[in-house]
Amino acid sequence: MSTTETIQPRETREPAFGFWRRSYAMLIKEFIQLRRDRVSFAMIIMLPVMQLTLFGYAINTTPRNLPTAVLMQEDSDLGRSILKAMENTAYFHFTREVHTVGEFDDLLQSGKVLFGVEIPRGFERAVRRGDKPALLVAADATDPVAAGSALGALGPLVQSALAHDLHIGDPPEMPFEIRAHARYNPAADSRLNIVPGLVGTILTMTMLIFTALSVTREIERGTMESLLSMPIKPVEVMFGKIIPYVMVGFIQATLIIGIGVLLFGVPILGSILLLALLTTLFITTNLSIGYTFSTIVQNQLQAMQLSMMFFLPSILLSGFMFPFAGMPVWAQYIGEGLPLTHFVRIVRAIMLKGAGMQNLQYDTIALAALMLLAMTIAVTRFRRTLD
Repeated sequence: MSTTETIQPRETREPAFGFWRRSYAMLIKEFIQLRRDRVSFAMIIMLPVMQLTLFGYAINTTPRNLPTAVLMQEDSDLGRSILKAMENTAYFHFTREVHTVGEFDDLLQSGKVLFGVEIPRGFERAVRRGDKPALLVAADATDPVAAGSALGALGPLVQSALAHDLHIGDPPEMPFEIRAHARYNPAADSRLNIVPGLVGTILTMTMLIFTALSVTREIERGTMESLLSMPIKPVEVMFGKIIPYVMVGFIQATLIIGIGVLLFGVPILGSILLLALLTTLFITTNLSIGYTFSTIVQNQLQAMQLSMMFFLPSILLSGFMFPFAGMPVWAQYIGEGLPLTHFVRIVRAIMLKGAGMQNLQYDTIALAALMLLAMTIAVTRFRRTLD
């Protein structure tokens, strides 16, 4: 009877420190790959620096030096003292002097100023006679944070500042009445401020991501070779990729605005047609910027990272979360280069103020210019080869 011997495999002994050597090799490989991925490396450095800079210097929840217009129907020493006292509060900065009520209202409606002060004719004479006349302070209350803090401090601070100019008795009593009129959002309802801004914020995030992934997705799936072999121009590729998402963005905007009107009671006081046209312009601008990102990066991960890099300053410097007028000048310059800044002004002005095209010319031109700039860069950088 024969027996078969089972040959047992010889156990190989693992070299000393094999685990640590392999781990070290993977560690070096990851560092080399990270060094080659410049977009990811830039995100590691830039994101915390950007957040610290914006939150530390640019964001101010108690804004000061807010743009203010004055309608002086009489030029008097008392009127100038009142304006000086208001400027000394550090909340008001007089940038415009108007001569008619129409100009006064137009500046507030267009958002060029946040406050307007009207000193009526015969004001000083009425004060001297003890008639206690009214001084009108109108505020653009579409941003309750900016308007509320300034109006809340107005009376006591002006009273204290005028103590040496007028005899106001003991205990002190104002010789005139300050009538504060919060326009466009008199109840300071935060929903009226947030919901219109959300339209632009959501569209910015989704439109950027949609098109930022478009070209890189073609490359990673291997379909870019077929696309490049076709007799098609870069501008035709761009329009072919952007136009479908314009329709998607318009559906999103309609859904958001509809929910805001039906559930939260946000009014649409202006032209719905104008709102639709300018929303389409804003959507196209963001799609153009997203498409530009897709021509810069090399893969979908980098496209997502660059989109988030753009979205962070957009949401912080646009005036959606924090008062734009209260930011330092350098932050306002950066904000003016962001499409969301102009669209937040447009959508709030149309929905809450009933503004027309004559009030929105600057922001409309700015959006169109940003769109054309992004499209030009995208077409210029479009790769005709996969190299």
